[in-house]
Amino acid sequence: MLTGNESEQVVSTGISGLDQILSGLRIGDNVVWRVEDIDDYRRFVTPFVAAAVAQGRSIIYLRFGHHSPLVEEGQGVRVVRVDALRGFEAFTRHVWQLVAEYGRGAFYVCDCLTDLQDAWATDHMVGNFFRVICPFLYELDTVAYFALYPRAHSQVTLARIRDTTQVLIDVHRAGNESQIQPVKVWERQSPTMFLPHRQAQDQFIPVTDSSDATRLQALIELRHGQGQQLLDHWDQLFLNVSDPRMLEDDAAQQACLDQILPILISRDSRMLTLAQKYLSLEDLLAIRSRMIGSGYIGGKAAGMLLARAILLREDGACWQQRLEPHDSYYLGSDVYYAFLVHNRLWANVMLQRTASGYFEQAPLLRQAVLEGEIPQEIRQELERMLDHFGQYPILVRSSSLLEDGFGNAFAGKYESVFLVNQGSPEQRLTQLEQAIRQVYASSFSEDALVYRQQRGLADLEEPMALLLQRVNGRYQGQYYLPDAAGVGVSRNTFAWDADMDPAAGMVRLVMGLGTRAVDRIEGDHACVVALDYPHKRPFRNRDEAYRFSQSLVDLLNVADNQLQSRSLMRLSQECPHLPLSALGELDREATERARQLPDPAPVWRLTFDPLLRRTEFVPLLRNMLTTLEQAYEHPVDVEFTVHLGPDGEPTFNLVQCRPLAVLGPSQQVTLPEQIDEETLYFRTEGHFMGGNMDIRLDRVVQVDARQYAGLSISQKYEVAKLIGQICRADEERSTVLIGPGRWGTSSPELGVPVRFADISRIAVLVEVAEMGAGMVPDLSFGSHFFQDLVESSIAYVALFPNESSTHYHPQWLSSSNVVSLSAQELCTDEDEFDDAVSAVVRIYDLSAQPLRLVADVVSQRLLCYQADGG
Repeated sequence: MLTGNESEQVVSTGISGLDQILSGLRIGDNVVWRVEDIDDYRRFVTPFVAAAVAQGRSIIYLRFGHHSPLVEEGQGVRVVRVDALRGFEAFTRHVWQLVAEYGRGAFYVCDCLTDLQDAWATDHMVGNFFRVICPFLYELDTVAYFALYPRAHSQVTLARIRDTTQVLIDVHRAGNESQIQPVKVWERQSPTMFLPHRQAQDQFIPVTDSSDATRLQALIELRHGQGQQLLDHWDQLFLNVSDPRMLEDDAAQQACLDQILPILISRDSRMLTLAQKYLSLEDLLAIRSRMIGSGYIGGKAAGMLLARAILLREDGACWQQRLEPHDSYYLGSDVYYAFLVHNRLWANVMLQRTASGYFEQAPLLRQAVLEGEIPQEIRQELERMLDHFGQYPILVRSSSLLEDGFGNAFAGKYESVFLVNQGSPEQRLTQLEQAIRQVYASSFSEDALVYRQQRGLADLEEPMALLLQRVNGRYQGQYYLPDAAGVGVSRNTFAWDADMDPAAGMVRLVMGLGTRAVDRIEGDHACVVALDYPHKRPFRNRDEAYRFSQSLVDLLNVADNQLQSRSLMRLSQECPHLPLSALGELDREATERARQLPDPAPVWRLTFDPLLRRTEFVPLLRNMLTTLEQAYEHPVDVEFTVHLGPDGEPTFNLVQCRPLAVLGPSQQVTLPEQIDEETLYFRTEGHFMGGNMDIRLDRVVQVDARQYAGLSISQKYEVAKLIGQICRADEERSTVLIGPGRWGTSSPELGVPVRFADISRIAVLVEVAEMGAGMVPDLSFGSHFFQDLVESSIAYVALFPNESSTHYHPQWLSSSNVVSLSAQELCTDEDEFDDAVSAVVRIYDLSAQPLRLVADVVSQRLLCYQADGG
């Protein structure tokens, strides 16, 4: 007999015989019915709802299936529609919020879980949904009914659901008979509870005769077939595609493409159009053969594969020879969610998805992800991948759903991790798992979250897939590196000469790993080349070209098992077979001076002139960029490595392609013929980005170079923090931010180390060459930093006061018609800054008579002055 407290926890199924078998349901029970037909589930839902309503319970019916409704809305019953097509996260988040909103004691009826497969393509995610929601329902003292068709799911999913639920019941039909068999009833048992039971109206009679039970089981197996292999819906989908008969049926092939592309490649209509045109079923099967898990391969992987397919389709005669094959692997986006669920982080994810928790919860999640465990079934697949790559270095790259799409590059927002891939198999697997966690954790970085928020993407599903690539290169002694790498853009919006055609494109070239091509290089320079004038550089003479050439090379040190930078001079001494004569020039004067040293060595300068002048590199790259831009019907941005053959001719390994963020159509601008020098703030010829401009500026935030140079390292970081607060204090005001050296540097001695997120709402960014303080702008056109500027429509100007074409008058801001403000009074934050830090940052309010910045790209002239009447 039940005690008083126990009886309060007992809930009726609405069927007396079933209550007798189960000793009733308990508050907290999740009940899963494994059925063959939805009407079998309905037979148990109807009395359960009636009994619950009679007890005054609230019933929430979650409606998402394709079958007819199980429950009608009425007294005590509310029907809530949830859209599964929005994706796993959006669906699960919606259900989570509903459960939280209805709180303790509500009862739930859910449609058949199997129908979620049509929306998500894989039943592994059905299992993950249940693993998230079932414990939450249990915590809130609910009772919930679920159903699924067991033969439509894999054994892995069935096992996960069984392990998670409190009650699991099989429902079968055998001839004219209907029977149930409880499979799991948590914390309850009886001698006959788990036997099959024949139904006789409201009663269930246990089958106690083994002969009888065997005959019943034989009838069930006869009906469904014996030994049927239970496959994940995802695997079954690709098994159908691999059917040889598919090659003979164009309509069937097209139907498969229409079914698979939106769940594997992208949801974006423009990317899907490209995929429909250039990817075949053979391509999709090749992706599947190298895929770990299921779901999307992500924007970065999709962009790479589409670009390769476009080049091979549009100009196969050229690119079959010049494009190196790839053997990349793909960690599907579903694995990211499975990782979060496996490590019991979903409740934290739901908190982070709220407005109050968006930034607050992110550091906790980031740390939890770094400490998380990779699910065992994924670890086994990663071991298989490592067997394939052997001990070649691997690059673990982010490839999120929204990344590298039209309008959303996410350039540099998520991490990529190089693995030298040395050590025992166990050590290499441990290193790989840590790299995966590191990239996953970067999805909760502040820069990524700010970027998503500012671009209206904070509420969109953004699962993190991964692109796992063999690093292209060759061994040079203990080092491993490609001959060269670069970033190419099909539109040179950074042209520094009036003769240059923006449509010809531009490239940033480096020797070694491409990290130095995509990032602003601290104390170093990539080679910037306009593809229509490859020998014209933004320098006045050869000495300046040498001075601003690459002097450090990024590479992988096999002996030390890590990514490192080595000076070109040291590397040329250690590695005699480097292709220096194909990439640079011998500096004869410096070499002659080096002869006086104890260990003389030739001095090479990486000008890339031999590659540009003597090989097909330039026409090939122009062909690549033009072909891709035409296919995309949009300017593109590519990353590649270069492998030089014995004859010095290049082949390309294309590792990334995405739509290039560009500013809007250039406006017509007329520069004034003359201006009063007393109103001039600065002028320059060249060294600006943003197309034709005519911008009103209400505020100047300026960093004094001499005072900044005298600060300690910690104080310089405080300056960066102060500037971030100032820029956020009045984001509506049109601001020009001007300072010495390089904004956003990680080396405070080279400039102000602000994060891009802190300055993302300004109008104009100006870098000034303050030679006395040793801080010089980095004209790193094409880098992630400049991609951020373009995406945020921020104009860029570099000022070189020592050049005759540049006029810079910072003292003009001290005139009587400019209002000077205190840095501290604009900061609402509790942080206090010492006087030395505050004195470095000067703010000027010009709203009464604003500045006007005008620029013309044809004449390459830019003026910033105070116009009469504003």
